[in-house]
Amino acid sequence: MSVVSRLLRARPITSNTLRTLSSSYSTSPPLSPPENDVTPPSPSFKHPTDGRNVQWVFLGCPGVGKGTYASRLSKLLNVPHIATGDLVRDELNTKGPLSEQLSEIVNQGKLVSDNLIIDLLSKRLEAGEAKGESGFILDGFPRTIRQAEILEGVTNIDLVINLKLREEALLAKCLGRRTCSQCGGNYNVACIDIKADNERPAMYMPPLLPPSHCASKLITRADDTEEVVKERLRIYNEKSRPVEEFYRKRGKLLEFDLPGGIPESWTKLLQLLNLDDHEDTRSAAA
Repeated sequence: MSVVSRLLRARPITSNTLRTLSSSYSTSPPLSPPENDVTPPSPSFKHPTDGRNVQWVFLGCPGVGKGTYASRLSKLLNVPHIATGDLVRDELNTKGPLSEQLSEIVNQGKLVSDNLIIDLLSKRLEAGEAKGESGFILDGFPRTIRQAEILEGVTNIDLVINLKLREEALLAKCLGRRTCSQCGGNYNVACIDIKADNERPAMYMPPLLPPSHCASKLITRADDTEEVVKERLRIYNEKSRPVEEFYRKRGKLLEFDLPGGIPESWTKLLQLLNLDDHEDTRSAAA
């Protein structure tokens, strides 16, 4: 059965409320989860007539493709895509006082602290407020229960899309990531071809190769090494898996197993969200 989105009816998130709740969190009790013996409700959403004001979150292991699908839905629904990973990388490029501290954290595959992430997110929200933005699709936040509780205390998240990909494919995908040093385009040189077994179907994810003028300018992210990627996955399983359960108990978690490459996965994701007949689907998928 298809799942469709509903429009936000709660107060919008702002940078001031985010900072205020974060600073007072240590003296406030955490939100009480639903009782364990209560069956979590299934996500139930109304079809959006306009993308504005939807407040969605993308969850998933590092490198699973949250940015790819969040960005496409952002264009489709006309809401900003806010990726905390991009916020961190932008801050790294500023060479400011925070840059060196972030660089050490990222290169070791560790999670950026809640306070640093909230500061970066607050700055991004302030910029959006100034431009009149409304609604968002968050990618990379929340990553911890504390972050989820802070967000829950500020606004009402409509839908949490949890992208899932088997680990061997995820590792190959992360190690195959490349960026053009000139235009900033993102590509992937990995060709993932996993044969079917008794428990799982076959999976094929073709490489996303660059145009000829970018081929000689490809670079690899400093943190995309096998050791760092495995450490990121370990930390995700330890710190972020509980966030999935946090939203599952609240009936907001939508699980989506990536079946293959972008064309196949994008089409099926739109079908799951009942957005496959949206008038802008073709342009967003380009």
